[in-house]
Amino acid sequence: MLHLNKIILTQFKNYPSASFEFTERVTGICGFNGKGKTNLLDAIYYLCFTKSYFSKSDLLNVQFNADGFRLEGDLTQTLSQGEGFKEDFNVVSIFRGAGKKEVLVNDIAYEKFSSHIGKFPCVMVAPDDIEMITGGSEQRRRFIDTVLSQMDAAYLQQLIIYNKVLLQRNSLLKNFAEQKNRDMQLLQVLDTQLIQPGKEIYKKRKIFLEKLVPLAKKFYLQIADNNEIIDLNYESQLNENTFEDLLDRSRERDLMSQRSNAGIHKDDLGSQLNAKPFKSVASQGQKKSLLFALKLAEFEMLKENKGFAPLLLLDDVFEKLDDLRMQNLLQWVCVNNESQVFITDTHLDRLQTSLNNFGFNAQIIELK
Repeated sequence: MLHLNKIILTQFKNYPSASFEFTERVTGICGFNGKGKTNLLDAIYYLCFTKSYFSKSDLLNVQFNADGFRLEGDLTQTLSQGEGFKEDFNVVSIFRGAGKKEVLVNDIAYEKFSSHIGKFPCVMVAPDDIEMITGGSEQRRRFIDTVLSQMDAAYLQQLIIYNKVLLQRNSLLKNFAEQKNRDMQLLQVLDTQLIQPGKEIYKKRKIFLEKLVPLAKKFYLQIADNNEIIDLNYESQLNENTFEDLLDRSRERDLMSQRSNAGIHKDDLGSQLNAKPFKSVASQGQKKSLLFALKLAEFEMLKENKGFAPLLLLDDVFEKLDDLRMQNLLQWVCVNNESQVFITDTHLDRLQTSLNNFGFNAQIIELK
């Protein structure tokens, strides 16, 4: 498993300076809204991903009136195989403002931050994640990409290349409209550069979802504790067409709309409940159950791929599930698994009671 022993926050969000040591496998973090529960989880996430779970810009993570921030964490990694082989790591992330950023592991800085992704796997569940179920396809693609990028460094590099070329292609299409001049040869060059990574991404997404979907369906039934029939399927334009044909057929539409309408950036994860569109018929409890089922499937996939359990960060989950679903979830994450779990809640008594019900020691951190 992966265990975070200690974290130090300096000028990160609402923390001028703070240090936390985590002595137990399960940590409950309690406090009123605005005290920094979510920010503490986000700091842990940042150490694993070199970025915030919530903010695209590092400037939004800097404490008010400060110039930058620093995060430091001590972690221990224990492999499931190999007679308990252990390795210790010190991770430091420094943001000095104006785009100046460093990430170091055991005092060695990365040349590319992407090299860090997957080294310390982490699964986060936050209130706004329900958009992954109720919102557009972008959130579901981001979910797939986040998991796969932690499991497969080559996938992440192909995704970076694809997104870079896609940006260039969309910019060129807008240029055509503005300048009333079409360089179709240059467009063809970009199409060629888009096809190779696009095919690789499609192939790996398809294989990945063939494994993730059965896991998610199993977890949904465990959390919901009923016999509802849930179906998930990979929706991609490449399921029935070659990428080359898609680009050829959509070219005139692309020129008219000034954006790329065909490709794996349109992929989605479709869902049905009892053979009907999930978003249309599912209750709030069912939607939340599917969200947690996908996140737990992500956890299992990462655990199998890495050979040790990732960190699991659960933000404000007590407000999102009824008592039965909550107990089913806690049974799995706290009892049936060996992962280090961080759970936030605004109610100290509820948090302590829920964790004590399972008969193990849990550390409670109360933020005041």
